[in-house]
Amino acid sequence: MTFFLVLDVLLAVVGVYLVKNIISRPSTAPYPPGPKGLPLVGNALDMPTSQEWKTYAQWGNRWGGLVYINVLGQPFIIVNSLQTAIEMLDKKSSIYSDRPFFRFSSEIVGWLNTLALTPYGDRFRDYRRMLHSVIGTRMGIGNFHIVEEQETHRFLRRVLQTPDEISGHIRWAAGAIILRISHGYPVKDNEDPFITNADIAVDQFSKSAKPGAFLVDFISWLKYVPEWFPGTQWKQVAKAWKKDLSTMADEPHDFVKNQMASGAALPSFTATQLERHLTPEQEFNVKWAAASLYSGGADTTVSSIYSFFLAMTLHPDARNRAQAEIDAVVGRDRLPTFADREHLPYTEALVQEVFRWQPVVPMGLPHRLIQDDVQEGYIIRKGTVVFTNIWKFLHDEETYPDPMSFDPERFLGPKPQMDPRTVCFGFGRRICPGLNLADASVFISCAMTLAVFDITKAVENGDVVEPEVEYTSGTISHPKPFKCSIKPRSEKAVTLILSDGLFGDV
Repeated sequence: MTFFLVLDVLLAVVGVYLVKNIISRPSTAPYPPGPKGLPLVGNALDMPTSQEWKTYAQWGNRWGGLVYINVLGQPFIIVNSLQTAIEMLDKKSSIYSDRPFFRFSSEIVGWLNTLALTPYGDRFRDYRRMLHSVIGTRMGIGNFHIVEEQETHRFLRRVLQTPDEISGHIRWAAGAIILRISHGYPVKDNEDPFITNADIAVDQFSKSAKPGAFLVDFISWLKYVPEWFPGTQWKQVAKAWKKDLSTMADEPHDFVKNQMASGAALPSFTATQLERHLTPEQEFNVKWAAASLYSGGADTTVSSIYSFFLAMTLHPDARNRAQAEIDAVVGRDRLPTFADREHLPYTEALVQEVFRWQPVVPMGLPHRLIQDDVQEGYIIRKGTVVFTNIWKFLHDEETYPDPMSFDPERFLGPKPQMDPRTVCFGFGRRICPGLNLADASVFISCAMTLAVFDITKAVENGDVVEPEVEYTSGTISHPKPFKCSIKPRSEKAVTLILSDGLFGDV
């Protein structure tokens, strides 16, 4: 109890200091509106603990497109208006492209080294340049279409063998595709250490980068408190998470170097970069750019494809219409390929609706303002952390009538609704460089799966199991586990799934 009393006093002192500095700063305009908060702690007690995007959307309905909150002296802006987000983060990207410094996630664990949290500057631009050269355009990602088709075919085989393990199969396939592209690494059919390591680290990132998750983000001197001191269990967590992150980055990189030394390296992003004469700093950037490709692309792809299976379970009409289109265009004697994409408008619309219906990163990744700005008559101070409520943008009734419904037809016809892919991958100079990869992966997974499998509600003891539309909280949101039935559409479908050589050597 003594420790907590001392901590309370220290927090109060720090709070008074921060509040004094904030109040003393000159202002020519008011802050945006928002919940009032309390002395010293500000809005710390107002912060939602789960499904934060829904709470922020409610705040937006009450206070408008810009909502201001302050947590222990750190100002935050929640942007609930798409047009405002465009005006701030796209049109003024030069001052909104930095990342906030989350002391726990960025510094102590080490996610500062990845593209997601690296500050805007030379290293960020180097990452972007390297990644853009490989996957930054649809033409560039087209070089890897055969890899996507091969690995998705392997995914179908795994689903056929053990359909009840669909979540694990999705994660395996996403990892297999990206590790082939990033490191030329052929994923093992069973448990693969690289995928396991990456899954652990990415899950930890989602937890660690959530605002307010760790007090050290707001009180910097806590990092100097010795580990034996009561209440510092978070330091042991940080040490373990740092090790997991280093493993995710180091082991695939070392694999490529060893393969290159033996002359057995397959083409990959990392191998191409290492063929140049690099300084230690440049090689460091290559390693972490490749790690960023996995950590930023695999988990978002996993969430979207799992949402696709949930949507197909709940909406048989959409599933049946997509299957009818695939049968008419592709037939039943082969699997769909990327060459069929432009001829499958409903399937393409279904992919768009998957991205809109349950966005993978509901609050986007945070931006940090590098100088004072005035937006819509409100002052936004340098150092303010800005979150965009992507979930709100994609569920705005004015943009998407009946937004809670899963309806691919909203993207068809003479007046299609806004393509959600223009929003769900971020804004400004911080748009996810893996958006083309994620888009391609989700399309080919949806098309191939629908061609050979029926996805329906599970039946247990004669009763239909109704899956719940429930999603996890955190930076990256996933569907919570649900039950469904996945069965081949016909014997011909089984033959296609088991056939060898459809897409080369798989």
